[in-house]
Amino acid sequence: MQIIKNTTDFFLDGSYCVAIGKFDGIHKGHQYLLKCIEEYKKDGYKIAVFTFDPSPAAFFSKEEYKGLTTIDEKRRIFEKLKVDVLVEYPLNEQTASISPEEFIEDILIKRMHVKCVVCGSDFSFGDKAKGNAELLRAYGIRRGFEVKVCEKVKYDGVEISSSLIRQEVEAGHMEEVTKHIGAYYSFTGTVVTGRQIGRKLGMPTVNIIPSDDKLLPPFGVYEAIVSYAGEHYKGITNVGVKPTVTDEHKPVVETYIFDFDEDIYGREIVVNLVSMVRPEKKFDSVDELKAQIKADISFVKNKYL
Repeated sequence: MQIIKNTTDFFLDGSYCVAIGKFDGIHKGHQYLLKCIEEYKKDGYKIAVFTFDPSPAAFFSKEEYKGLTTIDEKRRIFEKLKVDVLVEYPLNEQTASISPEEFIEDILIKRMHVKCVVCGSDFSFGDKAKGNAELLRAYGIRRGFEVKVCEKVKYDGVEISSSLIRQEVEAGHMEEVTKHIGAYYSFTGTVVTGRQIGRKLGMPTVNIIPSDDKLLPPFGVYEAIVSYAGEHYKGITNVGVKPTVTDEHKPVVETYIFDFDEDIYGREIVVNLVSMVRPEKKFDSVDELKAQIKADISFVKNKYL
């Protein structure tokens, strides 16, 4: 997959069908949109995804904004979906003020050689979000490219959206998040050396540092599935700052993997959160913490018995 980033000056060779969106979380709605584009690949078109970096939500937010998926996570997902080109168009004061007409003429037609565009029914673009799916469709009729507008995907009668999933993540409702994304909410990272408190407690853990721009669920203990080297292992994960054993405030994703004793420092793993077990708590002693961890492990291991 070709990745075009940090530039507005690019040109694609060939004829492209382009999916446009924010793609935060790449949930079932996004997946449906990307599935709609597959039929065009059969007609010989190349597939491109156009998104912004940073996302419009992050750029226009007056507060610190954290996404459901990091840039690296999005790239991995698009790679698996066999996207030919991913355009991470830089969003700044200048590019945010482009008119909808200029966006279509300069970016879609001139630079991307678009033959078809796939977008969601709530898609907006251009200066002050003046452009919408209907404008894009009308423009396509005049300029000779097809526009497919995908309606919102629903789950249990509720429209799936990134904002809804964010609410569920922030509430720790990981089962609901899984239903809307179609996959577990996960953290990908390289295993780093920690303070080895878990090893001293007889329960060695693997630690990864979550990206600063990744939305965290409530600090607490979670049932987890760890993906490593093509295999999947059950375990428990603490997302938080480990208040019983440290005064540091940097969040860590710390996982005890059941029946696993490999040394994987420096290796990449994916920690998938299945469900929340309990909130993070500061215990009065390390012994009390150890007893609670054992109870957490027993709870998760016996969950499906």
